[in-house]
Amino acid sequence: MPLSAQDVRVMFDRFRILVVGRANAGKTTLLQKVCNTTEKPTIFDRNGYKIDDAIVQGSIDRGDHDINNEVVFRSNPGFVFHDSRGFEAGGEEEFKMMKQFVSERASTRELDARVHAIWYCIPMDEYHRAITTAEERFFSECDTNNVPVIAVFTKFDALSAVALGELRSTPGLTREDLFERTPKRAEEIFANANVWGRLSETQHPPRDYVCLANMNIDKVDCGPLLECTTGALGDEALQMLLISTQQTNLELCITYAVERVALAYIERACQGSLQVSEDECIQMQKKIASWFPHTGVSQKIFSSDNHWCQ
Repeated sequence: MPLSAQDVRVMFDRFRILVVGRANAGKTTLLQKVCNTTEKPTIFDRNGYKIDDAIVQGSIDRGDHDINNEVVFRSNPGFVFHDSRGFEAGGEEEFKMMKQFVSERASTRELDARVHAIWYCIPMDEYHRAITTAEERFFSECDTNNVPVIAVFTKFDALSAVALGELRSTPGLTREDLFERTPKRAEEIFANANVWGRLSETQHPPRDYVCLANMNIDKVDCGPLLECTTGALGDEALQMLLISTQQTNLELCITYAVERVALAYIERACQGSLQVSEDECIQMQKKIASWFPHTGVSQKIFSSDNHWCQ
């Protein structure tokens, strides 16, 4: 029997993500969007004790950093983030520590300490040098042991600015033409840079990628990243854990409720093997509701003669 969101919560408790990327890659803004907040996170050490903000800032100023520290936002404590800050600047010791962290957290028997996904943030405001030595080493040497890595191309709006600048030099284009052609031209610039192609050919390539733009705009969310990560997880229990943790994408809940539950019942109905009974309707409702843990679900029971169940 598939695990419910509640069962998964008991097993894993929180969804844990390692966030990798150089300074100014937009990581903090990204995490704030995921947790639907503008507040700064709270930092905990590996033993679960809160670290004073002054100590955190002092460590950053000195260049000290512990990848085992947990980054948590009060708006959604179900997400636990780890920041790899350090090795991207070329530090050998930091790279070894990051590899050890991934190796240990990807396969640890302590389920609550296990890393479930890795987001590697690559900013596109310098797309000509998007792939640096840090990216080459990570994807060539770091075996994540089936933990999916998502390449997150942040600041993609920078390519839109480049595309707009190019198109403005094209004679005869109206403002509407520029508005319509800019997104396509930005995608062409991205494709020509061959960033994804180069990453795909590495020893340990990312499972998938997503392009994020305008993260500084309030109405923009991280829906594409959450959808991409959910799809990359593969395991339904982990997918349910992520969906039950995130609180910003109702469409994602609907998609998986339909694909994993409703379609199965529809198929059985078409084959004539679905027995329409009160118990069957209750079970279907419970399975669908399990994908909506943060939404109030009516407890109304549909009887077997209710038109909705027929």
